[in-house]
Amino acid sequence: MRASELISEVIPPLVHTDSGEKALLWMDEFQINHLPVLKNGNFVGVLSESELLDQAELAPHLDELFQHLPRPFVFSDAHLFDILQHFSLFKLTALPVLDRQEQYLGVISSQDLLQLLAQSTGVKELGSVLVLEMDANNYVLSQIAQIVESNQAKILNLFINSEPDSTKIQVSLKINQQNLSAIIRTFERYDYQVLASYQAENQHNELQERYDELMLYLNM
Repeated sequence: MRASELISEVIPPLVHTDSGEKALLWMDEFQINHLPVLKNGNFVGVLSESELLDQAELAPHLDELFQHLPRPFVFSDAHLFDILQHFSLFKLTALPVLDRQEQYLGVISSQDLLQLLAQSTGVKELGSVLVLEMDANNYVLSQIAQIVESNQAKILNLFINSEPDSTKIQVSLKINQQNLSAIIRTFERYDYQVLASYQAENQHNELQERYDELMLYLNM
């Protein structure tokens, strides 16, 4: 998946002669906290809601309010992993996309990206989640997959989390089985630390509890 395939069809850029009031109005309309700013068709930077709210007056043009704006962007051929890295690094809700000549093409919204990830990474597939913790040096994907597949199951998705000051990593597995008991026992037999499991039955019970709480609240 490339950046050019993810460009929003509805979110327009601001121009340098727009007012701060208009910028805030558009952010509210499109439910985002960032918008790109163009000057004479050229991308000059990304404006954030927090920067706008710090201004005493919002009536002036954007080029009067801001002398410099941060300029995060990705090129149109950037891979999904690069896009995710930019969203995380700059804490954006809208990421500008430029071609290799740095001509502005559009933006990717964090909401659209989240929907894409939910649809394309097995999130909607039936199954359960297992979280393992291990030393980063001991992480071997082939062994983890072999353990899962030895129990007639498959890994639908995998995420790895790590802390900056730790040698440990957490590996979250989405597995296409509703009962993980046998898989958990196998991992423990191979000395893996199982931090948590979210099985189909637990998920159903949690949803039922939330539904009951909602009904109780509505009947008060």
